[in-house]
Amino acid sequence: MPIIDHIDVSEEVSDALASRHAVVALESTIITHGMPFPQNLETALAVEAHVRGTGAIPATIAIMDGRLKVGVAGKRLEHLAERNEEASKASRRDVASTLVKGGLAGTTVATTMQIAAAVGIEVFATGGIGGVHRGAEETLDISADLAELSRTPVAVVCAGAKSILDIGKTLEVLESNGVPVLGYGTDEFPAFFTRNSGFPVDHRFDDVADIAKVIVMQNDLRMGGILVANPIPHADAMNEEEIEIIIQKAIKEAEAQGVNRKDLTPYLLKRIFELSEGKSLTANVALITNNAKVAGEIALAICAQR
Repeated sequence: MPIIDHIDVSEEVSDALASRHAVVALESTIITHGMPFPQNLETALAVEAHVRGTGAIPATIAIMDGRLKVGVAGKRLEHLAERNEEASKASRRDVASTLVKGGLAGTTVATTMQIAAAVGIEVFATGGIGGVHRGAEETLDISADLAELSRTPVAVVCAGAKSILDIGKTLEVLESNGVPVLGYGTDEFPAFFTRNSGFPVDHRFDDVADIAKVIVMQNDLRMGGILVANPIPHADAMNEEEIEIIIQKAIKEAEAQGVNRKDLTPYLLKRIFELSEGKSLTANVALITNNAKVAGEIALAICAQR
C-alpha cells in the first residue's frame, strides 16, 4: 500500500493542487514542540495568514487519528495546539509506529517533506532545519532532515539551521549529499536567530522567480530537494554574542541532565526561550512568518512558469 493511501488531504488543499494553484507545506513540530500554548496556535495562524497573503494556499501537515493529515486547519489546528504536550515528534523513523498506534504527532522537516512530496507540494516553509549537533563527532547526532533533503523533491525555505547546531558541519553534510543551498538576498548562510554564520551559501539569488526556475530545473532533473536560506529580518535578529552565550549555557545544562536524541532540540529551544526572557520566541515568530511569505511567493512563481 503506497503512502498516499494513508494521507487525508483537506478539500481546500486538494482543490488547489487539482487546479495547479500554489500550495505551501507547513510543518507542525513548531506547534507541538516549538512553542507553548497559546503562542503556538497564534503563530500557526500567523504563518498561514502570511502564506495566504501572497495568494498561495497553506497546508499544515501533522499526524492525527492514525492518518497523515495535509491541510490541518480550524478546530483541528486548535486541537493540535491545545494538546501539544501529548503529541510526539515524528521523524521518518517514527511514522509507521505512530500511525499504527493512532497517535498524535507533529511532523519534523524530514517527515513533512516526505508527505508533501507524496501529494505533489513542491515548496515547504519552516523555521530552521535540523542538522549536525555540536559534539556530533562523539554522539553522531545528525538530523534526518539532511538525508531527506538529498532524496525528496521539495524546496525548503528556512532561516538556516537552528543556532544550537554545528552549522559548518551541517553544511558539509548537505554538500556531501548533493543538496544545493541557495541564499535569498544573501551570500552568507543565516544562523536562525541571527543573519550571519560565517559560512557561504552555494548560490545567491535576489529574485524569487530565479529561485523558482532552479526548483523547476532541479525537479525536472530528479536531483532531490533544495534548501533556500532566507535570513531573519534585520529588525528581528538577535545579538550574535548574546544568543551564543545562552546556547552554550543551555547545551551544558542538557548534558548535565542527560538530555539527548529526539528530546534534545525541544529541550534546548525551551531553555533558550527561558534564558533569553522570551526574546528567542519573538525572533522565532518573525523568521517563520517571513519564511512563509517568501515560500508563498516562490510557489506562485513556480506556477507562473508552468
